[in-house]
Amino acid sequence: MLDALSVSAAALVVSGGAIYLFVGTLVGLVFGIIPGLGGPTALALLIPLTFGIDTTAAMFLAGGIMGAIPFGGSVTAILLNTPGTAPNAATVYDGYPMTKQGRAGEALGAAAAASSLGGLFGIILLFLVLPVAREIILLFSPPEFFMLAVLGLCAIAVSTDGKMLKGLIAACFGLMIAFVGYDNVSGGVRFDYGTDYLWDGISLIPALIGLFAIAQIVSLYLAGGSIAENPSAVRVSRVSDGVFAVLRHWKTLLRGSAIGAGIGAIPGVGGTVAAFLAYSVTVQLSPHPETFGKGDIEGVIAPESSNNAREGGALIPTLAFGIPGSAEMAVFLGLLVLHGLQPGPSLLINHLDVITSLMLSIAIASVLASVVCLAVARQLALITLIDVNYLVPVILSVSLVGAYALASSMYDVIVAVIFGGVGYLMIRYDYPRLPLVIAMFLGEVAEVNFRQSMMIARGDWTVFVTRPLSLVLFLLVILSLAVPLIRYGLRRRHIGKEVAS
Repeated sequence: MLDALSVSAAALVVSGGAIYLFVGTLVGLVFGIIPGLGGPTALALLIPLTFGIDTTAAMFLAGGIMGAIPFGGSVTAILLNTPGTAPNAATVYDGYPMTKQGRAGEALGAAAAASSLGGLFGIILLFLVLPVAREIILLFSPPEFFMLAVLGLCAIAVSTDGKMLKGLIAACFGLMIAFVGYDNVSGGVRFDYGTDYLWDGISLIPALIGLFAIAQIVSLYLAGGSIAENPSAVRVSRVSDGVFAVLRHWKTLLRGSAIGAGIGAIPGVGGTVAAFLAYSVTVQLSPHPETFGKGDIEGVIAPESSNNAREGGALIPTLAFGIPGSAEMAVFLGLLVLHGLQPGPSLLINHLDVITSLMLSIAIASVLASVVCLAVARQLALITLIDVNYLVPVILSVSLVGAYALASSMYDVIVAVIFGGVGYLMIRYDYPRLPLVIAMFLGEVAEVNFRQSMMIARGDWTVFVTRPLSLVLFLLVILSLAVPLIRYGLRRRHIGKEVAS
């Protein structure tokens, strides 16, 4: 492994690989910042362009894109409440409130440092785990996937502090949306209402664009003024505060990175689950959970570190077995095939230098993207001082173009507009949007794996507690639900003591 890494480093420095890496990083930032595009689109456009160039150079280009996209999406999530990619939706909950408080520079600094360090964590984990990847991945089967989905859904219980009933209503609505379209188990189509578009269900990205970008811009337009509620308090020169905050909250960084890398390695789960799970776990373990959603910097560190770390995790099943860990990795498989590489054990044995080139490029791109954005963070933060009347047409246009660009479908634009209305009503009547997003994403995962588990066990419910890993996940679910109740009891006890004294 070390020999292959030295060969890759030489190719980066001597053979012009650095140029491909830099170009890939810039492309990744742009595609990450523009809502609706993201990694799969960037890599899909990249594939034909790499035909005829050296395989190692293609890996540097692809690695640059994959390493930069996660942080690119956080820029608009923090500044404009518009997640560039689906996993960045978790960053919105505390990143945007920090912007409204005039702390945009601090939030960008924290996101940059967490993203780069999380990306390095993921690649180091990939480096260590590849030799034993097969044994780890084979531990997961439908019961484990179901319990993992349930664990993610339990984030609803801790993300709606003081709004439990409204959160459950939003979650039920999200589950209803998740069941629209093709049934992967029975083969039937549900709730399509005679529209072919609904056969594939409600597309997540246009829905997120509507829930966050369009809904927020409508709310801002009606409120008037600028994004920053107190323009005189905007500190565009204190980016370093965010960087140092990541170092102070190093436990949050490591926990988010570990969750991202672990979830990323499980095929079909994806970075959205990893980011939201990292966020919800951070809320549960925090001694002051009431500050989340109001500008707590740990709410930026956790999902951003998780988002970048999952790239390293997602590469484990992709390279070791040819099983894509995410949509981005599914497109990346096409790039490997184009260059005559077959994912699997033979790739690890015969083309280890290709893998190390990819790992090296993702690690460097994670840091490089953060450095580039930090260099212009002060200028980016000034966006929050612009009158919202000038921002409305720009953000609305970019949002609708991003929704359309995903599949060149006007139906996606319609979905974005509809969910924009739904999102605004949720803002207006103080319904949390996080439970809806989690339920939309995890509803299908939970349903399919539950039904497959029942088929495997012939209806025996004990399958979820007799398998060791499934039992561990089940206990984590119980713990996740118990923590808020314990915290509530301790809070009541503390208040009772204060009243008594």
